[in-house]
Amino acid sequence: MEHSMYRILIETTVRQTLKGLRENPKRSIRNLVDLALHFSEGRFQSRFFQTAQTMLQHEDSAYYTLVEDAVSHIETEHLVTFGMNLGYNSFTWGAQRIRINESRLGFNIPWTVLLQMEDCQSPDRLAQYDRVIQEGEQLGIYCWMLLSQRDPRELFPLIGCHPDSAFFLFCRSDAVNAASLDGMLPLKHLMPVVRWDEGAGAACTLLRNAQLPYAVCCPYGQDELPAILSGDLFCDTQQLHPLFTVLAAKPDCPTDLRRQAHEAAVLVRKGQAYQTIPWELSYDTRNLDEIISEDACCVLFDGQGQLLALDHPDRAPFGNLFEDGLTPLIRKAYPKSAPLLSRA
Repeated sequence: MEHSMYRILIETTVRQTLKGLRENPKRSIRNLVDLALHFSEGRFQSRFFQTAQTMLQHEDSAYYTLVEDAVSHIETEHLVTFGMNLGYNSFTWGAQRIRINESRLGFNIPWTVLLQMEDCQSPDRLAQYDRVIQEGEQLGIYCWMLLSQRDPRELFPLIGCHPDSAFFLFCRSDAVNAASLDGMLPLKHLMPVVRWDEGAGAACTLLRNAQLPYAVCCPYGQDELPAILSGDLFCDTQQLHPLFTVLAAKPDCPTDLRRQAHEAAVLVRKGQAYQTIPWELSYDTRNLDEIISEDACCVLFDGQGQLLALDHPDRAPFGNLFEDGLTPLIRKAYPKSAPLLSRA
């Protein structure tokens, strides 16, 4: 992606603001949001920064502390690169491209794609994922959520080939170690998302000491719902200093519980009492897509390449990513102005 003058201007402003944050964080954050709102051109940007402006009127907001902590403990280049890839390449330039392509091609395009990564030791499989990401970037998709149960180092070459995208890498806590940190450090457009388990504390400490941004992911079902509704979960996760606390429904979690977890996440975000931002993976991802381009879609490809519509879990999988390609499958699953089709 060529660096436009607009992106350069924004990046310069962000860098100047990061310096000011150390002296007067509240004023600097407000000034940045006010400036961003002034230059916002699209519906998504305006809505996002209006919400942020309203929230920052709360003088005791824990998000001020969250930002101060992030600026103090995350390496500046990592913070700038990841933030620009997500905030500009994905939410601004990419969002505009998505809307244009949706109108031109006649189907809905997600702002992000979730990929369950398996068998990535194979060069052929990595090459297939590389083509998928290239294809997605042509559509305007510049954010990717990679879900891995294996050694994350297998994915670093793939991530490194796409420096314009932002990558969230969901991984086991025991996968964060000295060896994987060496591979993460050069990838300024990567944010690891650590599974919330007994090893999460040690993993987050390693990431924090390495000055990397990170989040935690909490799989949930009936047993975990009370802690989500009470806020106890976020009280616990904030002790590890993650930027985001991601709520990911377990496969057997019913729709009603997912809805309750999402409503709780929204209330916690509005309350601003915890130094971490809750994000319900399916609902919040879908809702953000709806803001970007009106017709929402939330796409996951499983390890075999089957497209699963997370916003319609009752539907059968669609085709195969490695045989059919990204664009034909999304076209089939999410045609414009038509109900979601069942698998042929």
